[in-house]
Amino acid sequence: MSTHEEIPHESVSVFQKRWRKFKSLKRGWYSFLLLSFLFLLSFANPLLVSNRALVVKYDGQFYFPAISGHIEARDLGQRAIGEARYRELKTQYDEAGGGNFVLLPPYPFHPNENLLSEPDLLGSPPHAPSGRHWMGTDDRGRDVFARLVYGFRISLAFGLGVVTFSYLIGVTIGAILGYFGGIVDIIAQRFVEIWSGMPFLYTVIIISSVVKPGVVGLVFLLVLWRWMGLTFYMRGEFYREKSKDYVAAAIAQGESHASTIFRHILPNSLTPVVSFAPFALVGAIFSLVSLDFLGFGVPAPTASWGELVNQGKQNINSWHLVFFPLGALFSTLIMVVFIGEAVREAFDPKVFSRLR
Repeated sequence: MSTHEEIPHESVSVFQKRWRKFKSLKRGWYSFLLLSFLFLLSFANPLLVSNRALVVKYDGQFYFPAISGHIEARDLGQRAIGEARYRELKTQYDEAGGGNFVLLPPYPFHPNENLLSEPDLLGSPPHAPSGRHWMGTDDRGRDVFARLVYGFRISLAFGLGVVTFSYLIGVTIGAILGYFGGIVDIIAQRFVEIWSGMPFLYTVIIISSVVKPGVVGLVFLLVLWRWMGLTFYMRGEFYREKSKDYVAAAIAQGESHASTIFRHILPNSLTPVVSFAPFALVGAIFSLVSLDFLGFGVPAPTASWGELVNQGKQNINSWHLVFFPLGALFSTLIMVVFIGEAVREAFDPKVFSRLR
């Protein structure tokens, strides 16, 4: 009897191996962590970057404007019409004393707020960066940092929405074409070719001249064109995979078409799809920036990176309107590219192939 007990080897799936490989690629892994953290943090923007106070104590009563929303100025002892101006209210309470106080967000400016009445902003906009306004103001007197922060969430959410829905449509249609082939493939391919021949930009201009689409409308418009490229990849993958023995075995066992497509072939065809996803996200974000730059993007006064880039072009001597928007766009896209490179290397079929 052997004195040394055999240590069982850990059973690791291909996905776990790919995940470990992805984590070992530090540039892509750290970019993924940072971008994910910033995107999740952006959902707390109303608590971090806003002109509404987090907490107001007045005459022994507490108010939470950041959560409850609009509060009349006169209800908080301020001589103004409409919603309370919390930065001025904080100054008023601090000077008067008496136990009343205002707790403002860390960066107390809203992206759509006109700041021309601020005492520290002299002259006409755009204003240069300062200790109070970290990235200055745009040509309408709005805080650039606040608009960049809110624009980041819109841009990334827009890109993720476009990629998700275009992938769902493209993968499904490509799988059907590649699996069934024949007359189904021929007819559907002609439809895809006709649809892909329609000019995207002209169509968006025509639609925008009739109705101004919001973020959801723009996601829908881009999805109408973005799914077609992925369809060709999935069609080719299914043509390659369906000729293999495991597909014939699944059909011989009586598996339905849907089960054969989605349970057997699809998991073995997703490598190129997953590898292309980060680069598709780059394209979607850049498409939104381009549409905003041309004036056919999200409706004003929504915070938009493309609109800030356009302001930088129109105010080329205001360096902060050129450097900060382009820097934010470049930093975000380069992180997505790093993630894409790491995903592509981790999902390389040659690395963890069972066939040697």
